[in-house]
Amino acid sequence: MRPSNAFDSIAPVDYRYWDEEVAKYLSDNAYLKYKLSVELALVKALHKRKICSADVLKEIESAVQTITPAEVYEEEDKVKHDIRAMVNVIRLKVSDAAKPYVHMTATSYDISDTANAARFKDATLKALVPSLKSLLKILVGIAEREAETVQVGRTHGQHAVPLTFGYVVAGYVSRLGQSIVALEALAGEMKGKFSGAVGAYNASSLFFDDPEAFEKDVLAEMNLEPVEHATQVTQAEPMVRLLAETTIAAGIMAQLSDDMRQLQRTEIGEVGEEFEKSQVGSSTMPQKRNPINFENAKSLWKIIVPRMVTVFMDQISEHQRDLTNSASGRTYGETIAYTVSMANRLSKTMAKLSVDKPRLEANMAMQKGMIAAEPLYIMLASMGHPDAHEKVRNLTLSAQKEGKSLEDVAFADSEMKPYLDKMTDKQKGILKNPASYIGVAAEKTKRIVKRWS
Repeated sequence: MRPSNAFDSIAPVDYRYWDEEVAKYLSDNAYLKYKLSVELALVKALHKRKICSADVLKEIESAVQTITPAEVYEEEDKVKHDIRAMVNVIRLKVSDAAKPYVHMTATSYDISDTANAARFKDATLKALVPSLKSLLKILVGIAEREAETVQVGRTHGQHAVPLTFGYVVAGYVSRLGQSIVALEALAGEMKGKFSGAVGAYNASSLFFDDPEAFEKDVLAEMNLEPVEHATQVTQAEPMVRLLAETTIAAGIMAQLSDDMRQLQRTEIGEVGEEFEKSQVGSSTMPQKRNPINFENAKSLWKIIVPRMVTVFMDQISEHQRDLTNSASGRTYGETIAYTVSMANRLSKTMAKLSVDKPRLEANMAMQKGMIAAEPLYIMLASMGHPDAHEKVRNLTLSAQKEGKSLEDVAFADSEMKPYLDKMTDKQKGILKNPASYIGVAAEKTKRIVKRWS
């Protein structure tokens, strides 16, 4: 039995995270359409080789356009085989003259693996990649806008040296952009097969001297190329690589979500996720403005990552075929569906992200110039101080103990005077204003923005 409506579904991807564009390629209804397309591609190739007439082709083409999942499932309940059920339904809708050419020379996985290659290729290029590009465009805009917005860097949860908020976002632009390029390439590597029960073209060689050329004719109708070598199934690796890169893209978005969520902490407060007028953050604490969209994206990533273990396990099939991926393989589409959901949710959230510049400045000043310790130590070492790191470490301890700025303590230290006198105005300026110590963060951000725009 199947659920009567979406709210009877068990998997949340079918009601809470459902996406219309993804469903065009990865729903069960879409899967049937792709399998029927492969059956039709077979008949077209047979007609091209003058094995069947134009009337037969036209008849089968008309038949496959009318078939519904309900019909196929009803037949499957009888025969207990999904592909044979579909073939039987096609045959029921055509004349006796056309029946012999339905599924001629094919094995089940000539149909299903080729259909999967075609639909996952389409789902990647027409649903997943566009959703990621939409997010990328928004991130590019933020990086460009905030290229010179100074922010204190953080390593190990502690204040480090300054950079810019635009530079932080540019990191995600670069990483996500590279993942998108990889996904486009991997989608192009999805390949089909039409080589029979053990992949050796046994059945098609009964009719054709060049069964591999016949395979190419069938797959060309699906805009696919044949895999170099197949058994009853096509090679697992193209799908594994595609889903692995999808998982990588999800991981990039999960880290973006984590970073933005942390920057919204009450005690940090450098960015904000816009709330709608009637939106509620907590059922009991009315003041709460929880970063729910970033948390949701991170939660979806937790679903996606462990699925890759199953995909890697499905890479192995005994000899020419076993059925140990028959159930697990049907869940692969969820990885793409959840990743698209992550991208779409983050696009909406990042597009409305607010950056609190006064709070950025306040956090920068929180340690009273202590973040200038690195440039001070390096400048001292360059001027010949024998133990610059230790000297600056002691200066920071004194500053913390006395509640003074690092600059004040350094300029009051008699041992420091000869070195401070050698410093240029620019070098002294870094001690006075550590926010100016941002390296080439702004310039590199603009280069990254230009590349990925």
